[in-house]
Amino acid sequence: MKMPDPFVTRQRLYDREIWWRDRQPFLQSKGYMLRPRFRPNWVPSWLTSGKHPYRSEDGILLPMASHLIDATRLSDGKMVYIKRINAGNREASIATSLYDESLRNDPTNHTVPILEVFSDPDTAGLSYMVMPFLRFPEDPPFETVSEVVDFVDQILEGLVFMHDQGVAHRDCCMGNIMMDASEMYPDGFHPVNMDDTLEDGFIRARVRPRSQVSIKYYFIDYGISSVFAPGQPRGLVTGTDGRDQDVPELSDIAPYDPFAVDVFLIGNLLRKAFLEKYHNTEFLRLLVLRATHPVPSSRPNARELLELWTVERGRISFLSKAWRLQGRNEFAVETAARDCVSMVRTMASYAWSFARWK
Repeated sequence: MKMPDPFVTRQRLYDREIWWRDRQPFLQSKGYMLRPRFRPNWVPSWLTSGKHPYRSEDGILLPMASHLIDATRLSDGKMVYIKRINAGNREASIATSLYDESLRNDPTNHTVPILEVFSDPDTAGLSYMVMPFLRFPEDPPFETVSEVVDFVDQILEGLVFMHDQGVAHRDCCMGNIMMDASEMYPDGFHPVNMDDTLEDGFIRARVRPRSQVSIKYYFIDYGISSVFAPGQPRGLVTGTDGRDQDVPELSDIAPYDPFAVDVFLIGNLLRKAFLEKYHNTEFLRLLVLRATHPVPSSRPNARELLELWTVERGRISFLSKAWRLQGRNEFAVETAARDCVSMVRTMASYAWSFARWK
């Protein structure tokens, strides 16, 4: 059987790509430029460059999530995500309200920034929501204990902020938390081949250690969130939607407290992402046990959970924070070797920081 010729197949845009290509001039008029593949009159670069389509930036297909596309903001060159939504979309409404001008400068606000929402000029009821281009927190992987501590700090303070505004996320698992990694990648990165450079898509991008830069984590996707007026009594909800189905009280029949669900979800996230994977994250155990109590009324609320964390994090020594994360599945020899490398890197990092400070 003859294999498809990529020099031919990669020249053909898929339906999801054609849809965005046809809107490229409009998006450009709003200040956003799509990559060359998604512009009108695109001519494949490999026809003249001699490169293989699989090694050409404009041979990189749009991912399967057809309602999303990356773009570059023309005013400053920043990479953004444009999301196609229905006008009046509930998720957009909640996210926009949490990123209101009166709230966006609050350092404890970890709601994904909504940069702009605008309507499609040709299709009634269709809008676009623009957000910064973010990465998943575990890409690249966490390396040191201090990075985990910073993550927990931000997620818990963000949960308190969200609950104070009367919003229960109800799906705040790791898949709905993202990070702004722009400082980790000073030269940028490709939106699809995310370990590589933006311009080429195949050359490895320069990356700085997470512990040496400022990272901010954000909650995204308010599609099943519940909203209550701040300061007003909070009702119960029903429903079994959500990525994490470990929450014991989820039910389509028996009402439950959505804010207690959020606390469980964060505790379960910390258990799966860190406590079960690394030896030296035992400082999370009490937090996880309290947050994932099977009886919702026995769990702390978000603020109490943050207060408990403040006490627990105060017990973590400076040296422990600087140490690398030790995988629970490592062999003893492997652990010793990696610890030696980690020690050298840590000392070099602090020496560099001290020299720069002087």
